[in-house]
Amino acid sequence: MLGQRPSLSNGKAVPCVGVEVIPTYGLTHIALAVRDPDKSFRFYEQVFGVQAVYREPGMIQVQTPGCHDVIVFERKRSHVGEMKGVSHFGFRLRDAKDIDAAVESVRRAGGKIVDTGQFVPGEPYVFATDPDGYTIEIWYEPDT
Repeated sequence: MLGQRPSLSNGKAVPCVGVEVIPTYGLTHIALAVRDPDKSFRFYEQVFGVQAVYREPGMIQVQTPGCHDVIVFERKRSHVGEMKGVSHFGFRLRDAKDIDAAVESVRRAGGKIVDTGQFVPGEPYVFATDPDGYTIEIWYEPDT
């Protein structure tokens, strides 16, 4: 019926600014075109501790322990490292004190630091690129 919301499987919508939305874990999935899925996996494993959950020729699917995210590294011949309208993607730190370790981990794993700073006092960030050239933000902000 026009204008009527579909019913949700669990019957529980999430109230959000006066409207009801579909309950999700948020944006949790990205697929990256990469030159070498194994090399990309090693970078993200060394920096973020991702674990491989599925493999097939030319593709590795990973997750960050304790999170609901999924990152897919797909071997492609074109568009590797091109953001195509996406400026960056990010990993939110649980503790602001870990920003220096994040910078060092990126460098050790073969990434490049692009920018560091604080959005406001106590909320540090680093922008870096991975071996394929994708821009990653690592930042801290307190829970709202």
